[in-house]
Amino acid sequence: MDPFKQLPKTDKITYASWTSLAPKSYDKNAVSPYTKTRVILMNGTEFESNWFLHQFHRHCLNNDVRRVLAYVRRQEQQQQKRIAALKPIDETILETTIGYEQLAVDLTAEMARKEPNPFVKAQLDFALLEDFDHLYRYSDLLDMTEGVKGETLVGGYTEITPGRPTIAEHRHPNDDVRRYINCWQDSLITRLHTAIITAAEQQTMNYYMNVGAFFYTDLGRKLYSEIAMIEEQHVTGYGSLMDPSSTWFESWVMHEYTECYLYYSCYQDESDEYIKKIWLEHYEEELTHLKIAADMLYKYEGRNWEQLFVLEGSAFPSLISLHENIDYIRDIMKDVRLTAYKEDMLKIDDTPDGAEYFKYQRQVNSSVNSVATHNVIEKYIKKNGEDYRFEVAPSVEKTLRDRKSDNTELARKKGY
Repeated sequence: MDPFKQLPKTDKITYASWTSLAPKSYDKNAVSPYTKTRVILMNGTEFESNWFLHQFHRHCLNNDVRRVLAYVRRQEQQQQKRIAALKPIDETILETTIGYEQLAVDLTAEMARKEPNPFVKAQLDFALLEDFDHLYRYSDLLDMTEGVKGETLVGGYTEITPGRPTIAEHRHPNDDVRRYINCWQDSLITRLHTAIITAAEQQTMNYYMNVGAFFYTDLGRKLYSEIAMIEEQHVTGYGSLMDPSSTWFESWVMHEYTECYLYYSCYQDESDEYIKKIWLEHYEEELTHLKIAADMLYKYEGRNWEQLFVLEGSAFPSLISLHENIDYIRDIMKDVRLTAYKEDMLKIDDTPDGAEYFKYQRQVNSSVNSVATHNVIEKYIKKNGEDYRFEVAPSVEKTLRDRKSDNTELARKKGY
């Protein structure tokens, strides 16, 4: 599928009525977990599109360009409102959070499996084990506060068990900045992956930043606050992978192309027929946006869109499909002891004693008993005798098999 071969003849946008912006919400008890995650994914994709177009607008001196940006952005905003309304009223903040973390786990695994750039793949695998741990900690809070088992929400497709302990994930900001890719040398799928995962993690960060203060227990508020800080680290890491040499107009074309790719992927992957139609409608709308962006690239930079796809052409690479990745995640758990050191990853035992990681850990985690991600597990164990998990087999990491104690040393201190 090549979206440029489907571009409409005109750049006319038709805006939706209020009725169209209020679609039927999905049934949280009947719909596939991956329908929920696709809704989260595309909500985040539209957030990214809107904020990119706002930033372009704020850094542009030409009001003719700014008017076109506003013209396209208005429909992007309508698309976001429509997608957001698919979430049902009776789905709680925590239930939605489980969807966010399942998306983070299985989307990242899906892309890491296909990623040809070894440095980008390493970053995907690295952060995956951290989001995997977040799913475990939020699930224990969910069962403890709402009596809902996380396994019923993930549909048995994703294990709920410790990854790299969140307490070990807190790193100095200098260690979250990565080397960026080269859009003229890296493959199209690498360019898509860096854009998609940045937007997805950014959406997770924004969600936790906004809803955390509305949670109804003090421990829950602290848990959202702590994990939101890790999401900030992930957005820094993923965002730094993106090629900063791209012009505003090049980036606009790639944003629209990425949206086309994702909507078409969702359309092909979706099991809910009602929502499947929405993905197709939005894909067709994005084709108009892509045409407008391509025309603006030519008008203001004198360049054809083909110049952005010289290596492999503009046909979509392998589409995104959300599915279980249990074996893949169990395999990469061998890297659970990695931490970040400058632009690279090192085993914690190989990290220099004077590294900023250890200094930062002493500042933010000076008292383990004040760390919410640790306390939520300890509180659950105290109440129930052991933590809550959903596993197909005991953890491949032997030090994480103890269900009566939370491991706060692994990947954080040497020798563990």
